[in-house]
Amino acid sequence: MEPRTPRTDDGTSPPHKHIMAWWKKFFRADPDEEQVDYYREGLDLLAVGKYHEALTSFRLALRETPGDAAVLQQIAIAYTRIGMTDEAIKTYRAVLNRDPREVGAHYGLAFLLLREGRREEARFHLEAFLSSPPTGPEANRHVEHARKTLAELTGEVVGTGDE
Repeated sequence: MEPRTPRTDDGTSPPHKHIMAWWKKFFRADPDEEQVDYYREGLDLLAVGKYHEALTSFRLALRETPGDAAVLQQIAIAYTRIGMTDEAIKTYRAVLNRDPREVGAHYGLAFLLLREGRREEARFHLEAFLSSPPTGPEANRHVEHARKTLAELTGEVVGTGDE
């Protein structure tokens, strides 16, 4: 019987199991050993606040799939969390240069631009995000936040839902 890998409540491996996965990959003796999913590892690390480690994992994931919009957007999120907002903005712009329909990049970029007081640019990106919003429970929260923020930028009255 093989030893079981400990799991967290949500079924994922604990983040400390992933921290050195990249190291193990470079020095593994068995070439048939299971490939490391650096993207998943990065998401797990990001979720527990290990932003620098997540950034490393996402960069490794990007080496395996250069130009991947999802990986680049996660890199931008990691940059934002560690305070490297200029790099986050550049990364979101790189995603949008490749594909202007990447609504997640519009969303992230809009709020970074708002932090810098660039309201008109932010408004453009919020409108682009809302022109084709994602769906699902997690997405709904972001869509509502974008709608509320855009309404505030345009001076519209935002309903409280109590009417």
